[in-house]
Amino acid sequence: MRASTIPPLVLASASPRRLDLLRQVGYEPATIDPADIDETPGTGELARAYALRMARAKLAVVQQRHAGALVLAADSVVVCGRRILPKAESEAEARSCLAKLSGRRHRVLGGIAVAAPDGRVGTRLVETIVRFKRLESGEIDDYVASGEWQGKAGGYAIQGRAAAFVAFLSGSYSNVVGLPLFETVTLLKASRA
Repeated sequence: MRASTIPPLVLASASPRRLDLLRQVGYEPATIDPADIDETPGTGELARAYALRMARAKLAVVQQRHAGALVLAADSVVVCGRRILPKAESEAEARSCLAKLSGRRHRVLGGIAVAAPDGRVGTRLVETIVRFKRLESGEIDDYVASGEWQGKAGGYAIQGRAAAFVAFLSGSYSNVVGLPLFETVTLLKASRA
């Protein structure tokens, strides 16, 4: 496809990490337009369904505002056992998340939704398994004091200080950062065809 026929890319996210990841693989959004939606999980909603629902809901809102564009939306969900952990908004929430993750495996689910200019929508769900070492109370205190947890699913940022907590990871590292790159690029290319 010639450069003049490539539709503009709209990123439906305010996450600087998602933007950095896209740029890392050569995609520069023409517009960044985050969707403001209710992110409350439904009663009894399973984590996999929730991650995809969030990505699709964000996509639907932004797609309406950018007809004829290529729109990318994503959501990251951290799941410990069957519990969906929040995007930590307070020190208490961050401490609670880190205490739950300490010494345990958890899943990071990345829901991705891409709308092609002709309205076709493609979705993917990516799962990464992460295991934290057992965290000492001082490590939790120091991490909370860093502020890195703010607004992060599960109360941590793997690309920052929390990298020292990771004893094991299976799957997509970029998914844990905020956007599974292989699957995202595959969807973007398919949507341009």
